Amino acid sequence: MNEQNAGGARQRSVEIVVPVYNEAHVLAGSVGRLHAYLESSFPFPFTITVADNASTDATWQAALDLTQRLPHVHAVHLDAKGRGRALKHVWSRSEADVVAYMDVDLSTGLEGFFPLVAPLLSGHSDVAIGSRLHRQSAVQRGAKREFISRSYNLLLKAGLAARFSDAQCGFKAVRTEVFRALAPHIEDTAWFFDTELLVLAQRNKLRIHEVPVDWIDDPDSRVDIVRTALDDLKGMRRMFKQTITGRARIAAVPHRTRTTTPVLPAGAPATSAEHLEYAS
Repeated sequence: MNEQNAGGARQRSVEIVVPVYNEAHVLAGSVGRLHAYLESSFPFPFTITVADNASTDATWQAALDLTQRLPHVHAVHLDAKGRGRALKHVWSRSEADVVAYMDVDLSTGLEGFFPLVAPLLSGHSDVAIGSRLHRQSAVQRGAKREFISRSYNLLLKAGLAARFSDAQCGFKAVRTEVFRALAPHIEDTAWFFDTELLVLAQRNKLRIHEVPVDWIDDPDSRVDIVRTALDDLKGMRRMFKQTITGRARIAAVPHRTRTTTPVLPAGAPATSAEHLEYAS
């Protein structure tokens, strides 16, 4: 995956995972759009990996068809459900310098992807998240989902002292070596995976970068909001207990110093979007 530029230096690379479950009807269109966008405007080597976690429709065949048609697309199949399980499986095995993911509905505007990963590629940050709650974000979603999202993030601030603004936006990235250090300590295999990753990163003094995003709610979303909320509350309780029992810190999480000379290639888009960083 890692390639060399004209001067012989190794270029840093990114692997983007698209976790899917029964998404045969939208997979080709979404991945095709993502592939075209990255091929035309992303200045680093990239791979898109479709992670099919136990779909029961034609999703796996659609994923295989994409690998034959698009040069930077790969696919993996898991026999058990869970977004967190799919991400952990692919990210732990990645050869890229930075691993990322986005939801298959592409609710988050793709123009936010380069500002998301650039600070990780340059060594400026360790984890990056898109935030729908940033004052510069443009979000279109119903009042119910808006209330649930804001309430959840307030609970994280009160219960786990979270200093990141949006735990569940499906638009995140992390330096691969950092993820490998955190992965054995992430227990959740479903939707709480994102929150657990971020809380562990904060507790271990890693630099969390936030970018505002444009986000449009997917009317076809089949997420069970009630069940997900209950699972999230259970996850928060577990992590709160870890704090009390002293299991909050991890030894030997790799930190990388910011490069004195940016690694961004000539012609790369500017990263002018305002961002925030949190490091305990």
